[in-house]
This record gives sequence, structure tokens and C-alpha cells, in this order.
Amino acid sequence: MDEPGRAEDKPAVPDLASRIGRVSAPLRPQVRDVLREAILTMRFAPGQRLVERELIDMTGVSRTTIREALRELAAEGLVRTIPQKGAVVVALSPEEAEELYELREVLEAHLVRRFVAQAPDGKLVALRRAFTRLEDVVAEGGGTLEVLRAKDAMYEVLLDGAGNSALRTSLSQLHARVSLLRAGSLSSAPDRPARSVAELRELVKAVEARDAAAASAAMIAHVRAAARLGIAAIGAAPAPTR
Repeated sequence: MDEPGRAEDKPAVPDLASRIGRVSAPLRPQVRDVLREAILTMRFAPGQRLVERELIDMTGVSRTTIREALRELAAEGLVRTIPQKGAVVVALSPEEAEELYELREVLEAHLVRRFVAQAPDGKLVALRRAFTRLEDVVAEGGGTLEVLRAKDAMYEVLLDGAGNSALRTSLSQLHARVSLLRAGSLSSAPDRPARSVAELRELVKAVEARDAAAASAAMIAHVRAAARLGIAAIGAAPAPTR
């Protein structure tokens, strides 16, 4: 992967502006979504400084809009502001990533156990439909962001069925912090999306059987597989150019 900011990357810059203002939606969310995608697809590398003037040139929007979008991305855990340096893409250490995955394992195992115990049969149908959509996205060669969105739809069903608002809040905050790790895990190997689908297929089967122990074990196996690749991707990521 070419390092962001190098001369050979410059032709790709207009792509950001070309995707803004073409839909009937407020401008700021469009800018936020485009910048989020650039971060999650490593167009902007972990640790890279996000220079306001350059972002304005890339997107064709105002400084105020850029600052508002960056504030929202900071709230999501994708960007942080460093004194005397400004906004930079969050870069987690392997140790920080390991801690986050440990927490994710505990919370998501509890999530599926609670779903099995609490969710009505209609939610089982919704979960199967969401999983089928994920299968289709992967089979059609969908990109990292498409796969993440399909997986998020599955998690939304699980959270709805579990019926615990505190758990929803905790997992939403955690997923925001591990967005880069999830993207890195999915893009770390060509067959990772397919393997992820296979892991989640076992989870869905266990949930449909109302087997809480098997569902929990399947979720733990899925998170641990993602953790191995996500943490490895940190070490393989290109260093920021500034």
C-alpha cells in the first residue's frame, strides 16, 4: 500500500470532493462519512496528521464544516486532537488493542447469551436475514466498509433482542474505538471476510438452537480470530508521513 500523502497518491484526492454534495442530505454528515471511509480504508494512516487546509482542498467545503466533521469523528474514536499538532488519526498500540479485544470478548459473549435468553422468535428470523445479507455482501466481493455495515446490522439485531440499554451503550462505545481494528482485521487477508462469515454462521446456528453456551463459544472464537489479525495489522500498518 502506498503511503498517504506521497506524490503518487495525489490523483486520488479529487475523489473525496466528487462524492460530496451529490445527494439530498446535509453537507456535514456527507463530509464526515467520506472522511470516516478514508480512515477506515487506510487512505489516511493511523497516526497521520489531518491538516485542515488539505482537507478543505480535498473536499471543497468550508473550514467550519471540516472542524465539525472532525469533532464527530473524534467522538467516534477515530480521530484525536493533540496540542500543537491538531487532529490526527487514532493509532492504537498492540497493548491497547489487546485490552479492547479482551473487553469485546466479554461483552459480546454476554450479548449473545442474553439474546438467546430474551429474544422472541421474530428476532431469530431477523438475525438470520441479517446474516444472509452479510453472506451475500461477502460472496459479491463487497469492500471492507460494506462488510462492516452488514456486520453492524447483525449486531443491531442482537442488541435489540438482548434488551439491555447499558449493554448497548457499552458496546456502541467499544465498537467505535475498535473500528480501525475491525477494518484492519477484515482487510488483513483475502480470505478473512469468508472466514468471518463461517465463524458467524456457527454463531447463528447456535442462537437458533437456543444454545447459549454454544453461541457464547462461537462469539468468543470469532472475536479471538479477529483480535489476532487486528493486532497483527497494527504492526503492518505504514508509518504516517508526518
